[in-house]
Amino acid sequence: MAARVFGVDFSHGMLKMAREKTKSFANVRLVEADAGSLPFATGSFDAVTCSHAFYELKGETQDQALQEIVRVLRPKGTFLMMEHDVPANPLVRILFHFRLAFMGAERAVIFLRNEREVLERCFRSVEKVVVPAG
Repeated sequence: MAARVFGVDFSHGMLKMAREKTKSFANVRLVEADAGSLPFATGSFDAVTCSHAFYELKGETQDQALQEIVRVLRPKGTFLMMEHDVPANPLVRILFHFRLAFMGAERAVIFLRNEREVLERCFRSVEKVVVPAG
C-alpha cells in the first residue's frame, strides 16, 4: 500500500501554492485547518512532521498543537520537527528577535530557549539534532 500524505495549513493561499506543487502526487491530500484543532481521528498517523512553522504559532495554539499531534499519532508514532535555532551571529540574532517581536511571537523565543522541556512534556523521547544551515 502506498503511503498517504496529508499537508495541513490554515492559509488558503499557501494551500493553493502547495496544490500546484503536489498535483502530480496522487497520494497527497491538502487540508485547510488550524494546528490547534486537527480534523483527524485519534491515532490516525504513524508520523507527523512540522517544518519551520511551530515557532509562528501564537498564544495557546502552541500547546494545543502539541496536544493534537500527540492525539493523532498512533502509539509509538514519530513526531519530527524542523525549526530555526537562535542564531549565533550577534547581528543575525538581533534581526531574528526583531522579526519574532514584529510577528507578536513572544512565546516563540520562550519555546526556542526551552524546547526540550516543552517537548518532553508531550513525548517520551526527545532528541535534538543540529544540522548546518544551507
